[in-house]
Amino acid sequence: MNRYLKNSLAVIVIFGIGLAIYSYVKKSNNRSKNSHQTEVYTCSMHPQIIRDKPGNCPICGMTLVKKMIQNQAIDSKSIDNLLKPTDNFIVGNYKTTTAKDTIIGSEITLPGIVEYDPNSSVTISARISGRIEKMYVNYKYQKVNKGQKLFDLYSPELLTEQQNFIYLISNDAENGSIIKASKQKLLLYGMTAYQINVLISTKSANPTISIYSPASGIISGTESMSNSANATMQNAPSTTENLSVKEGDYIKKNQTVFKLLNTDKVWGIFNVSQEYNSQIKTNQSIRISTELDKNEAINAQINFIETQFNPTDKTNRIRVYLNNTKLKLPIGLRLQGVVKTNPTKGIWLQKQALVSIGTQKIVFLKMGNGFKAKAIKTGMERSDFVQITDGISVQDTLAENAHYLIDSESFIKTE
Repeated sequence: MNRYLKNSLAVIVIFGIGLAIYSYVKKSNNRSKNSHQTEVYTCSMHPQIIRDKPGNCPICGMTLVKKMIQNQAIDSKSIDNLLKPTDNFIVGNYKTTTAKDTIIGSEITLPGIVEYDPNSSVTISARISGRIEKMYVNYKYQKVNKGQKLFDLYSPELLTEQQNFIYLISNDAENGSIIKASKQKLLLYGMTAYQINVLISTKSANPTISIYSPASGIISGTESMSNSANATMQNAPSTTENLSVKEGDYIKKNQTVFKLLNTDKVWGIFNVSQEYNSQIKTNQSIRISTELDKNEAINAQINFIETQFNPTDKTNRIRVYLNNTKLKLPIGLRLQGVVKTNPTKGIWLQKQALVSIGTQKIVFLKMGNGFKAKAIKTGMERSDFVQITDGISVQDTLAENAHYLIDSESFIKTE
């Protein structure tokens, strides 16, 4: 009996020792596994580099150092982990600043250029069909004056109307209404009052009529005005480009022969960056200077804001109508416009105190002996200041230069 009891006790002791050894080994393996899962390797100079095994930094080539996360999951949406995976707090003594609750106004500088005003152009069309016998203007961008002879037109139809008019005044002089209607028809065909008086005195029909310019301007040819107004400022210095219409050409009734661009009324076209679009309004005052004399200012108003957005330079255009009769601004002249924005009350912070990390903007909030990143929301920008709409108040103390902290070695945690 005693022997049986002793053997049973021995078996129980051996089983207990084995169970204890098994539990110890299992716990050790679990700890090793957990430790392996929480070990990561990062670069001392570039903390955004994180690897699960040893190696070299792909940016600078330095050997990665082991970092323990201590069973914390890395949240890719966290500002702290995005900015500094090796540390969540910047220890240091840096210059600080605070946001200000104040009213700020500023001036926006806009680059511009002088362009033709298509609305003040004059279209010279053929009032009657015929053949151009002689041209008195031959090149694009040639300047003409009001009353200047442009071309001579041969027209058999006009010859017939002149003969009818001569017959009426010679044989039916008492029929004033018919004579008046015939005279009006000649005027509509392009004859001037002086030419009709010569026809009455000489009673000699002439199949060739001279066409005179009804206004002063610049010859633009027969292109559409949309192309003309934009292209001529680059091509205006060239006066050797031939016109599309030349001597010997037949033209039809209502066909456009010339376009006269008026230089007495011009446009000032200015580009507005996307960030300033909301601050530019119609009828807002604008002070304009030219590259010819930067000290002499032209005071005007914004007359039109174009809704079409230019995807190339991320701008849209505003238009200022200028009376060029006295200004004499050459087409293509570079301008600079200055617009004063309306003063806005709010909480304002200097731009250098915040930094953009893509979809968010952050500041570094003073806490104890260091700084901690904090997300904020911003509004308008005025000069060197940004409007703060959420995230901080005027009582918060912030790092004066946020970019300096991002580049600082304080992101590297020392053991």
